[in-house]
Amino acid sequence: MRPFWIHQLAEYMIGIALVSQGLQDTEPLVPSLAGTVVILNAAVVRGPMGAFKRIGRGLHRWLDLVVMAAILAGAVQPRIDITTAGRATMLVVLLPLGFLWFYTDWAERQSRAQRRLERAPVGGEQVGRTAGRLAGTGYRTARQVIRNRSKS
Repeated sequence: MRPFWIHQLAEYMIGIALVSQGLQDTEPLVPSLAGTVVILNAAVVRGPMGAFKRIGRGLHRWLDLVVMAAILAGAVQPRIDITTAGRATMLVVLLPLGFLWFYTDWAERQSRAQRRLERAPVGGEQVGRTAGRLAGTGYRTARQVIRNRSKS
């Protein structure tokens, strides 16, 4: 599984490629729009390279499928004129998007506090309890020694 930041970076690059192809084409609307949608989809997810961080990775996983279906529909639709190069680019882009989707680790990253808590060998609460027990044992022992000396 690939880390999520690779997924986001690749989505940005694919989106930029689609927009660039569209802008160089005589019919730029659909490829440029598809590239913009891919870039926005990568930008709104909570991830290391997310610009707006509005949606979680689980939802992004399914939005990727919707985006891929929209690119496919835009490439094969007959109503809006698209050049052959634009259609081919949109269809070819589906291949890396599909591989990215299939091989990505979608697990949400834990908060920094949670990661530190799990890495810590001994928790602060446990140290406090141990210190309290040690102090109590020392106090009881000292009291017992004082009582034994006063009786003798």
